Amino acid sequence: MSEERFGEFVLVRRHGYVAELVLDRPKAMNAVSTDMARAIAGACAALAADRDARVVVLTSSHERAFCVGADLKERNSFSDADLMRQRPVARGAYTGVLELPMPTIAAVHGFALGGGFELALSCDVIVADRTAVVGLPEVSVGVIPGGGGTQLLPRRVGAARAAELIFTARRLEAAEAHGLGLVDQLVDEGEDRTEALALAARMAANSPIGLRAAKRALRLGQGLDLRAGLDVEDAAWRTTAFSADRAEGVAAFNEKREPAWPGE
Repeated sequence: MSEERFGEFVLVRRHGYVAELVLDRPKAMNAVSTDMARAIAGACAALAADRDARVVVLTSSHERAFCVGADLKERNSFSDADLMRQRPVARGAYTGVLELPMPTIAAVHGFALGGGFELALSCDVIVADRTAVVGLPEVSVGVIPGGGGTQLLPRRVGAARAAELIFTARRLEAAEAHGLGLVDQLVDEGEDRTEALALAARMAANSPIGLRAAKRALRLGQGLDLRAGLDVEDAAWRTTAFSADRAEGVAAFNEKREPAWPGE
């Protein structure tokens, strides 16, 4: 396993074809400061360009928190001009995760609040353990979700449910969050990272070209009418149909062996 650090607060570990993106600001429960936001965006840019990274798992080094959201202590010192300058930096962290071209899994335990939960929502699958507490409490401090929450949460739970959760700013414990669909898998305490990495390994055994194309079809097809969505799917299918991965997959199936994916 190799490691690479991005700034002071973000670490990328390699587990074969799985990349683990670690939020590593434990003294602040991974509150996203300006420097941490830059590091997240930088790590995501590097991962997006890495053809050996087939799946990304977003984890936390803190025992009791995934991420508590924006660094409000830092924000308290900002002037209006400072906040405007910082906004593109903060937004770049969330869009960096959201726009990763390969499947992404969030491994959540403890607090995942505000921007922390938005980082998880930016992933394709959320695995949470029974200690998880999630929510978008931004209206309680005079703002609104600014890392994609107003757009990503309705896509998971519907507009009315998302409105209730955002307008009340309430926190949900793991069982309720799972029951409402805010998280996808609920696992025993302390098992979120293990289960997320195991799930990522199962995904990473498949064609990297297929994984990226399937994600593109899923993401771009959201919200479209059926005919337009099928056109999006057809375009993604064409990128795989004439690829070396497709040829290898068919050959491996017929030869009754495991495929050796070229990744092209």
